[in-house]
Amino acid sequence: MNHLKPEETLQATINAGAAKAAGSFKRLVILGLLAGSFIALAGCAANMATFNLLGNPDTFGIGKAFSGVIFTGGLIMVVLAGGELFTGNCLMITSVIKGRIRVSAMLRNWIIVYLANFAGSVLVAWLAYKSGQFGAGDGALAATTIKIALSKCSLTFGRAFILGIMCNFLVCIAVWMATAADSTIGKVLCIFFPIWLFVTSGFEHSIANMYYIPAGIFAAEGGTAGLTWSAFLLNNLLPVTLGNIVGGAVLTGCAYLAALSKQPE
Repeated sequence: MNHLKPEETLQATINAGAAKAAGSFKRLVILGLLAGSFIALAGCAANMATFNLLGNPDTFGIGKAFSGVIFTGGLIMVVLAGGELFTGNCLMITSVIKGRIRVSAMLRNWIIVYLANFAGSVLVAWLAYKSGQFGAGDGALAATTIKIALSKCSLTFGRAFILGIMCNFLVCIAVWMATAADSTIGKVLCIFFPIWLFVTSGFEHSIANMYYIPAGIFAAEGGTAGLTWSAFLLNNLLPVTLGNIVGGAVLTGCAYLAALSKQPE
């Protein structure tokens, strides 16, 4: 067995995009719910493991690095167990440009999967809240969860957009490399390092934020100014989603397509 060459990885990505576009509504909804839940569960665990580190400026960087190690499990579950994740599906642009699917088919997938990811992520945030988990550390987990959510909602549109670009550039590189890997451990390692980099760097992932910010809203119970559903949707989710599309579809998908597609003689 051999790791796929870049040109072979491109073809596999194009084929995968065509298959995703052909997915039934039920399939996309269920796999989208699962993927959103996987990412949210990873975020939930990452916060639990690092809330003391993240709450102290002297250990904040260590906390981000450790959080990144744990969070990688989310995308590993999506890729290996099976799931439809909006951010990874930005690579479907390659299938559109090569004429395998229509733009409308790609957008259908994106919209269904995005909404299903949202539902799965928010459900996990609500379950974590209702379970009493945020009371861990004598309420320190709740305080850190609220702080994280508020910091995300306080980003300017431009900063959130750019952080979204940088994030999904790495996420789609992880998906690209995992596509090329020929073994389970190879796929795990290909996913691990780019995801670790994006979390440690503090970049913004739209689906992860569908857990982090609602979790903060639930934990705050309406008692934190600036932490609202409208602030979440408009100040963070909108610009981050747009940035994720640019980072995944343009910087990864279109870049490799331009570099690797055969030119007519």
